[in-house]
Amino acid sequence: MLDRFLLQGPQEARFTILLAHGAGAPMDSASMAATAEALAGVGFRVARFEFAYMAARRTGARKPPPRAEALNPEYEAAVAALDAGGPLIIGGKSMGGRVASMIADDLHRQGKIAGLLCLGYPFHPPGQPDKLRTGHLKGLATPTLICQGTRDEFGTREEVPGYDLSDRIEILWLEDGDHDLKPRKKISGFSSADHLAAMAKAAKAWTDRLAV
Repeated sequence: MLDRFLLQGPQEARFTILLAHGAGAPMDSASMAATAEALAGVGFRVARFEFAYMAARRTGARKPPPRAEALNPEYEAAVAALDAGGPLIIGGKSMGGRVASMIADDLHRQGKIAGLLCLGYPFHPPGQPDKLRTGHLKGLATPTLICQGTRDEFGTREEVPGYDLSDRIEILWLEDGDHDLKPRKKISGFSSADHLAAMAKAAKAWTDRLAV
């Protein structure tokens, strides 16, 4: 059985980043592991955790993900259990980042988090661009960095600039990246490692600008 949190990076790091997984892959997936490694490599303390439905799959229970809103209390409980002890950034991959975005402002007002990091934000379901998941992002007050592939089927570079988003949100576009930020190397000239390194470097520069 895995621990509640997978931790890596220097214990004395100025910032801790708490990451939740996406809807279909666990916290120890190759994508999540590579993301955590890239962030730890630039000096963050990184903690990954798993929602209960995903943890249940490890025992053979094929539970589907619940509505994202239903996971808000679980994310809040993870923040409390982690007890970072210093400036905390919450976020995650796809659905995990979406859940974090829904609880971010309450936690930020309480001084419990310093910012929000979303990796491949699911602006809309694939093939359903009219079903936007952006209502709460219009008034978001928490400093936010979204790292998005330009061809992410959940929100492309052509689509997202037309959305009504808070000016607290910064977006890093990764050329030819898909929903996992992976590019087609022969087309873009970039590798997955290149994009993860760019993501981590941008996250470091962004946190350096945060007032904490």
